[in-house]
Amino acid sequence: MSVQRHETRAEDGETGLWSRLLASLGLNRPELRAWAMYDWANSAMVCTIITAVFPIYYSTVACKGLEPSVASGRLAVATTIGMILIAVVSPILGAYADHTARKKKLLGIFLAIGLTAVAAMYFIHTGDWLLASVLFILANIGANGSFVFYDALLPHIARPDEIDRVSTAGYALGYVGGGLLLALNLAWILNPQWFGLPSGKGLTDAQTTLPTRLAFVSVAVWWFIFSIPLFRRVSEPTLGADADRWADLHPQRATMLRLKETGRDLRRCRQGFLMLLAFLIYNDGIGTIIRMATVYGAELKIKPTAMIASILIVQFVGIPFSFLFGALAGKLGVKRSIMLGLGVYTLICIVGYFMKTERDFLILAVLVGTVQGGTQGLSRSLFASLIPRSKSGEFFGFFAVVEKFAGIFGPAMFAVINMLSGSSRGAILGVIGFFAVGGLLLALVDVEEGQREARAEDLDALTLGTDARVATSLGS
Repeated sequence: MSVQRHETRAEDGETGLWSRLLASLGLNRPELRAWAMYDWANSAMVCTIITAVFPIYYSTVACKGLEPSVASGRLAVATTIGMILIAVVSPILGAYADHTARKKKLLGIFLAIGLTAVAAMYFIHTGDWLLASVLFILANIGANGSFVFYDALLPHIARPDEIDRVSTAGYALGYVGGGLLLALNLAWILNPQWFGLPSGKGLTDAQTTLPTRLAFVSVAVWWFIFSIPLFRRVSEPTLGADADRWADLHPQRATMLRLKETGRDLRRCRQGFLMLLAFLIYNDGIGTIIRMATVYGAELKIKPTAMIASILIVQFVGIPFSFLFGALAGKLGVKRSIMLGLGVYTLICIVGYFMKTERDFLILAVLVGTVQGGTQGLSRSLFASLIPRSKSGEFFGFFAVVEKFAGIFGPAMFAVINMLSGSSRGAILGVIGFFAVGGLLLALVDVEEGQREARAEDLDALTLGTDARVATSLGS
């Protein structure tokens, strides 16, 4: 009996240790872990399709025979089309999701569009640039559309004291998932013989490209499998407290009226609006570093293998530091933690200006990995805490618009400075301006006041909903 009691106490201790670990990471409940797993799932698409593998395949295979500048231009056009389309529809679909309680359903629809497009990339062969462009547009629409409803679920599953840790934990798991599959993809692309795939001389074009095309299929499978926990464990949020106000209207008309009202609410939620403006500017700087790093590296004659290694470094360094930023927010406060991240990004720009060697490029990747996930994760959670929960889909629709348009100005500034000076070094320093202005606006955000404003909006919605129910019952 004493042995059995001792074993039970040991098991309880192990369970308690595991529970404390999950709680410290912000993943102590099944629905929180299931929500964060979607970051693990979709980051494979971001790493392999958007960042590392597909752009190279597009330029060297789909656009084979074309000038590199032409191939880059066509990929840029495809990217822009996808970003604009999702930016236009995001607020509308966000309002519709809030009105009909269909966040998970719409997430599933965009997920299906994205992973089907990625799987169909298997059929892209030499010269198929038009097919590649269309599929890349659809993949971007699917991924970014799903992010709107994924982010909108966050304030419904996490308590105010959990939201920072949960958001950064999602980014950390995204680094793990995206990095693992990217490493596996690169292994069979660079060494196909290890996996029994065609290798050596005398291969046909289809045999040569098979490992890469299978990598695209693996992304779709990975994305699908690891999305399942979210649909099983995360409940669909109920209708907002003011749902009865719109009950008698056609869904499309109610959606447009809600969207118009949300535009007014966004201006009334002054701190949330200021946060959105700050995010627009400093995230433009972050996006510029992400998008232009390999272009800058190529200009400095950094080998492609070193640049691919840097992508993996960012992924795996980002894992512990994303969790660290979640914990740091509990100590310093979320706003100060983001400001710290922006300070490190300023240092990154300075290091980038003096960069000359592959070692310098890898050091830069380590620095980016320390702040990228944490800064973006805390930005998401801070915005979520400054908006009414009853309209999370609509507000994150606007958040998605800002996030997409935040990728325009930085690269444009980069191109202008490059053209005027003949070098990208000055452009690297120019990015500091985005962090300075964005950080200044962020410093003006009163987080406590913004959270009070958000709670007041939810209380007003509850009051209006109650009034609508009373009016309906009296009328009947």
